[in-house]
Order: sequence, then C-alpha cells, then structure tokens
Amino acid sequence: MQTNSDIIRQCKGGNKEAFRTVVQTHQRAVFSLALKMLADEEEAKDVVQETFIRVWQSIRDYDPQKPFSTWLYTIASRLCLDHLKRMRRLLPLPEDERVLQRFVADTDSQRTLENSEWVAIVRMLADELSPKQKLVFTLCQLEGLPSAEVEQITGLDARQVKSNLYVARQTIRKRLTHLGYE
Repeated sequence: MQTNSDIIRQCKGGNKEAFRTVVQTHQRAVFSLALKMLADEEEAKDVVQETFIRVWQSIRDYDPQKPFSTWLYTIASRLCLDHLKRMRRLLPLPEDERVLQRFVADTDSQRTLENSEWVAIVRMLADELSPKQKLVFTLCQLEGLPSAEVEQITGLDARQVKSNLYVARQTIRKRLTHLGYE
C-alpha cells in the first residue's frame, strides 16, 4: 500500500485529482481498520470520511521521510479511539455468537467475511478489551502491521505494545475457551 511521493507532492500543492488517487488507494485499508475497531459499519464509514478530511487538511504537515501509511493509520486510529469513547459500549448479541460458531466451523480458509460478520466476530471477541488493547490487537493481529509501526501509530513504546497485545490475546483466548473453542 505504497503511495507515490510524486502524488503526495501534488496533494501538498492542492491537486484534488492526486488526492482522489490517495483516497482510492487507501480507503479500503482505513475502512478495514475502522470496522474492526468500532464493530459498526456506519461508524466505520464516518471514520473513513473524517480520516481523509483530516489528511487533506494536514497533508502539508506530512513528513515524506516516514511511510505515508503509518501517518494515515495514526490519524485513523486516533479517530477510532475518539469514536470508541463517544460510543456506548457495544455488547455482543445472541446472533453474534451464532456467526462466530458458523465461522469457526467453516473449513474453507478462503472464506471472505461480510462486514456484518466482522462486526459480530469483533463484538464477540473484543468486547472486554480496553480501547488501547483493541487498537493494538487490531493493528498487530488483524492488520498484520509490524510492532515498530504500531508503536509509531499509537505513540506507545515497545513494552506498552507488547503488554496491550498480550492482555488482548489472553482475553480473546479466554473468551474463545468460554465459548467452547480451543
């Protein structure tokens, strides 16, 4: 998910077509992060929109010496944390457990999840996590980002990332065991 430095330079100059390219390149990744963090499709769409508004407004502040995706994820993850603080705590619904059971029982590893299924699974597994734990878990485990990049995005040091990830994994493992999965 690289963004050409020439495109960024054009964006800094106010080129809206270049910015459209940036949005098209990165909107799917931002939506994926937001959906996993917020477990609400409409809230995730709002975060995507807010993220790109903020990117456009502050593109001149972007340091091209650093990866654009890290800067973008930082903006998106902070907005997700803000939304989590404002949202009421989402509790898993009985149908969420059925979705998780169907997913775990599905042996087709190529299965793609619909947004509503992601929402159900995230609510089931991450409902006991703090916002920071959910963010670190999402970035490390679900988005597959390296720890160094997660540190830059979250502003946490290596020890804090490890600690939050450990607690998140243990909580989710406990939740899975409670639901009868090993």
